[in-house]
Amino acid sequence: MSSTTTSLDELCVNTIRTLSMDAVEAAESGHPGMPMGMADAAYVLWTKFLKHDPAHPEWYNRDRFVLSAGHGSMLLYSLLHLTGYDLPLEEIKNFRQLDSLTPGHPEYGLTPGVETTTGPLGQGFATGVGMAMAERHMAAKFNDDGLPITDHYTYGIVSDGDLMEGISQEAASLAGHLELGKIIYLYDDNEISIDGSTDLAFTEDVEERFKALGWHTINVDGHDRDAVEEAIAAAQEVTDQPSLLLTETHIGFGSPNQQDTSDAHGSPLGEEEIRRTKENLGWDPDKKFFIPDEVLSHLRSALETGAEHYSEWQQLFEEFEDKHSDEAQRFHQSVERELPDNWDDVLPSFEADEKGMATRASSGKVIDALTDAIPHMIGGSADLTGSNKTWIDDAGIFSSSDYSGRNIHFGVREHAMGAALNGMALHTGVIPYGGTFLIFSDYCRPAIRIAALSHIPSIFVFTHDSIGLGEDGPTHQPIEHLASLRAMPNALVLRPADANEVAWCWRAALEHTGGPSMLVLTRQNVPTFARNEQNAVENTLKGAYILADSEKDQPDVILMGSGSEVLRAMDAKQKLADQDIDARVVSMPSWELFRQQDDAYKQQVLPKEVTARVSIEAASPFGWREWVGTEGTVMGIDHFGASAPYEEIFEKFGLTADDMAEEAAKLVE
Repeated sequence: MSSTTTSLDELCVNTIRTLSMDAVEAAESGHPGMPMGMADAAYVLWTKFLKHDPAHPEWYNRDRFVLSAGHGSMLLYSLLHLTGYDLPLEEIKNFRQLDSLTPGHPEYGLTPGVETTTGPLGQGFATGVGMAMAERHMAAKFNDDGLPITDHYTYGIVSDGDLMEGISQEAASLAGHLELGKIIYLYDDNEISIDGSTDLAFTEDVEERFKALGWHTINVDGHDRDAVEEAIAAAQEVTDQPSLLLTETHIGFGSPNQQDTSDAHGSPLGEEEIRRTKENLGWDPDKKFFIPDEVLSHLRSALETGAEHYSEWQQLFEEFEDKHSDEAQRFHQSVERELPDNWDDVLPSFEADEKGMATRASSGKVIDALTDAIPHMIGGSADLTGSNKTWIDDAGIFSSSDYSGRNIHFGVREHAMGAALNGMALHTGVIPYGGTFLIFSDYCRPAIRIAALSHIPSIFVFTHDSIGLGEDGPTHQPIEHLASLRAMPNALVLRPADANEVAWCWRAALEHTGGPSMLVLTRQNVPTFARNEQNAVENTLKGAYILADSEKDQPDVILMGSGSEVLRAMDAKQKLADQDIDARVVSMPSWELFRQQDDAYKQQVLPKEVTARVSIEAASPFGWREWVGTEGTVMGIDHFGASAPYEEIFEKFGLTADDMAEEAAKLVE
């Protein structure tokens, strides 16, 4: 092979194609067609425009590249290896194998240079919108004239499948509304999906749709590298609209028998077809995982240019630091997601109050206090600001006229909101939170799962948490949601019982960096319980604690619950006392935190000797056996709710203090 017969650019592009073909074939599974089709456009983007440093993959001011079409992961892995990231060729050869750094779909935190976990279509598209939102916010907060310490693009490759998924419509609408001009997405318009031609189900005018959403659009031949370069450069000139480049490509480019077919999408080409394809591309068909020396030398120049980008930014930041030392310190704190010293001193303390308040209301008070102490907190609601109590006073609205605003109006776009939170957190510089009703966690769930899988510390504020919301009825009353969210690895579910638990649950959420946190809050008022050394609210951080103890060394029965139902347990304790039954009440705001405690503490709260236990939660009983044991009673709901005042619903479904006391008495007898 020699550049005398094939141009260097063509050699590089075909190296990307052949590496992708060979890796998929070796794994006997994968998606070769997209990397083969998008190799030209991706090569132009990575060599002509992408500002990155392979030696410093987490450098703050790098451009972000999101492969939303995550099934084409070998395109990204090939580029990462060829440009000098810490991804050896051996990892390419081990594509999709156990413990390799090249899983079937890109995973954030595993492979250097992978900005976000993708594969579930549409997630990358929407996550990139969140990255761009964070970039604009940080630029508005910190950039000084002549010192743009935040100044980068969010690039992406998106597929037909991404654009079919509803989340991309939500995210594109939001991005257009916010005029996020630093988003440039290349749409792999190859007209092929798994079932066949996209004409089977996807015949809309994509360009007109995105124009209507406020995007700048360009049609371009994805195999004409000069045209792609011109299109990206033109997109960079449009500062008040995100850009979609409709990049027409041939899936499986170069394959004599599988180009432009669905067969090339998700299956290896086969040894014989790979030989024919390599011959068609002017490649030695007998060489596997072959990288010409001149290709590696050319693409590894990204290390040199990357070092220059990194060094220039370091010098820029040093100048910024000299002029604005306090702001530079705040910048570092934001990027590192550091919480200021003694930040928790601002957590409000609420006096005991029989009337109390809804935990959504106390959460609103906590947010207001925290955002004064933690200036990099930013968030909002999916058109439920007044209901979710997520508003930050005197903090402005995040908008195209003021990207420094800290209140985000996500609109009725729960799915895109969840992914945008993930993108903002991955970008760094902000601690994002978003609110909606717990029932609509269903609409956020794919993004929550990505956050859990990727250890992204997004914070979700879920209000209207049970049948306690009352008259809105079963369409809005969550039943299975707590159990479902608790089943998710790395997720922290927090359902506080009163205002003071709310404050400490917020502390737990802010300190949890291994995945998403979900605060689950009431619409109806709950009392604020009296506190002392024995039931100190700080114990909320242990996940479960004794809220009201028995008079004996060992109680006759343990009553436990979370959220608003802890009140039922407290009232049931009094009713049992009238029957000479001594009860302990345990508040359990977080199963996950309680599981982390040592056995001695767990035994202190839930002694094994006391098998008479009753749990109560206005939700699915699934999972409570872990705490109640085989001899206890689980009180919950295994059916949907009803439309009525909430007190009547609790009574109808047998979730009152009287019902709990009755069940406890049966166990003691």
